[in-house]
Amino acid sequence: TETNMSVICEDGSFYAFNVKYADEPEKLSIEMKDFLSPTDGRLPSNRSDIYFKELGNESPVLVKLMMQTIYQNDRRSIKHIGAQQFGMKFLLRGLYAHNGLLYFHTRMENGTNMPYSVDFITFKVVDKKMAKRTAIQEQVLQPLRAYHQVMQVHGMGSEHAVFALEQFSLAEDKQLEVTLYERKGGRTLTFYVTAEDLQLAKKIDNLKLKW
Repeated sequence: TETNMSVICEDGSFYAFNVKYADEPEKLSIEMKDFLSPTDGRLPSNRSDIYFKELGNESPVLVKLMMQTIYQNDRRSIKHIGAQQFGMKFLLRGLYAHNGLLYFHTRMENGTNMPYSVDFITFKVVDKKMAKRTAIQEQVLQPLRAYHQVMQVHGMGSEHAVFALEQFSLAEDKQLEVTLYERKGGRTLTFYVTAEDLQLAKKIDNLKLKW
């Protein structure tokens, strides 16, 4: 008896298989990551891509590829945005724009001998000047994807990550607040991105994507 089976992976790749019953199958399980890498520069013929609503017109496979390329290139195109406190540095190394998405390349540096356990990172649009900020005056932006988001930075070590957010703009009286929180600790670091900084976003077309 023959039937068919469809598989949708987290990165948006879609595969269709013809399946036949066998008393003694050659394989009991298939590792899908073997299908996610191109062979001789070509993708499998039974592969196609689907699109997730939150990513708009951008292919999830392409989003992952762009984040991976930004991470591997590890270029520092922005040098004036970051926070330094408690022996820690939390920096914005690069900002990229492509097809309705913004990519934030961040870096954490631990200059102490104590490991830094990451709780979470937040992205909020806030007022530039506010004596007493309230939740109503904050707009939380949820990252759509994260690449190499680590949970710990070892003592005297460093880590970097890439976050993809839906493209947005900032009014002159607003700024983006990016905050790194320590798990079970008080070493919180925050840097700010202004409307002028967003204009520094580079085109990803200039990057050589790496499969």
